[in-house]
Parts: sequence; C-alpha cells; structure tokens
Amino acid sequence: MANFSFILGIIGNVISILMFASPLKTFKRIIKKKSTEDFKGIPYITTLLSTSLWTFYGLLKPGGLLVVTVNGTGIFLHILYVTLFLMYAPKTLKIQSMKLVAIINITFLGAVIAITLLAVHGTTRLTLVGILCAALNIGMYASPLAATRTVIKMKSVEYMPFLLSFFQFLNGGVWTAYAVLVKDYYIGVPNGIGFILGAAQLILYFMYYKSTPTKSTEEKEEKGSAHLMIQMKDVDGAHKNENNPNLHKGKSLPKPSLVRQYSERLMKTLSNTPSSLGSHDIEKGLKEAH
Repeated sequence: MANFSFILGIIGNVISILMFASPLKTFKRIIKKKSTEDFKGIPYITTLLSTSLWTFYGLLKPGGLLVVTVNGTGIFLHILYVTLFLMYAPKTLKIQSMKLVAIINITFLGAVIAITLLAVHGTTRLTLVGILCAALNIGMYASPLAATRTVIKMKSVEYMPFLLSFFQFLNGGVWTAYAVLVKDYYIGVPNGIGFILGAAQLILYFMYYKSTPTKSTEEKEEKGSAHLMIQMKDVDGAHKNENNPNLHKGKSLPKPSLVRQYSERLMKTLSNTPSSLGSHDIEKGLKEAH
C-alpha cells in the first residue's frame, strides 16, 4: 500500500507540474500581443500563495518530500507568470494586481510563516498550516471560475484556460486518491473539491466551445470582406467609366458636355457684333453646335 501511494504521489507530481506549466501557452500569447487582453491575474496570484504554503507544509511534515518538490516547481513557474502578467497588464489592472501580490504573496505569507515558527509549536504547526493550505487550495481550484462570467457573457471560451482546468481536474482526482491512502485530510478535502470544480469548468468549456469563433474562421471572414470590398470598388469604378466614357483614369479632365459646348458656342455667337457676323457664320455656328 505504501508503494502504491508513492506511485500515486509520483503521478500526482507529474500531473501537477503539467498543470503548473499549462499557462505557458497563455503567456506566449500575452508576450506576442504585448497585452493581457481579458485574461485574469487572480489564478496565478492565488496559486503562487498556495504553492508557497504547500511547500512550507511539506517541509514541516515528516515524509513530505513529494509535496515539497512539486510545489517548489509551482513557486518558480508562478513567480514567472505573475511577473509577466504585471509587465503586460493595463495600468489600472497592473496597480490592482500589484496590491494583491503585496497583500497576499508577501504580507500574508510572511505573517503565516513568522507566526507558525515563532508562536506555534508541536503538531499545532502542521494543523494550522494544513488548514490554510486546504483553504487556499480550494481557492486555487476555484480561481479559473473568475473567467466564467466572461465565458457566459461572450458565449466564448477564448479567455478560459482549458489546459489549466483540465489538469486541475486530473490533479484533483490523483491527489484525492493519494490522500485517502496516506490518510491526509488536508490534502484530500481540497483536492476532492478541486476535482468537482475542475469537472464543472470542463462542462462549461464544452458547452460554449462550438460557439467560439476560431482564428481561421475570423481570418477567412476578414479576407472575404476585403475581397468583397475590392469587387465593389471595381464594379463601382466600371459604372463610373460607363457613365463617363471620356474619363481617362485621372490622366485628363473630362470633355465639356454637349449642353456646355452648345452654351459656349451660343455665347460666343451672341457676343459677336452684327457687323462682324454674317448669316453664313451664324448657320455654320449652329451646325457645329449641333
């Protein structure tokens, strides 16, 4: 049984690391566009706190090596994510996120570690940190739900991190099984809840997946619109050329219309004095005008 629990712990480590690495695709997009768009920073901030406390819990607990290794990796990756998010977030969101980091990841974490080491002794340390870790782990699993309002409103899962939700679902299931075997309720309860929340997020994802426009579809629509505009311009230009056959694509001005030609000739004719205008000239002028 001990060997099986260790194997589950190893599997849990692998899945947890994959879960922690799943936002890499999201941050690749953020770096490329130099914007956080509608992505939320709360999941990464809360997960950084959670992994930090779980590492502390693993250090306090005898035989907690597997907990330390996986959450230590999580700390490294989420420091990277939070840093990148702060770099590319809009000014207002950046200020809000920095305040959260200062309160949650620095002040609160530092206070917990200091109080645990200085004011709490014996098994009470493990109990206190275990309860905090369990509560924060539930928060970590629930944090992607912050995007659900956007998903439902937009009927699109573009800004919902699928891989994060998927690996949280797997991670919750494996660590719940591990916790049952080693009888660690601090690990079992939050991961059991995480398993349920992960399943709910996946259900929501597949509900709105088909209504999310793909990039290829959007690109086709843009190309189609551009092609249609070109065709409309060509048709419009053709109609203009038909109505103005003497228009030479801007190289020369259009010739005066027949009415204008007639008017000019008539004005010229009328401006001549009777002495200088003969009957032959009048007839010639009228014929040329017609």
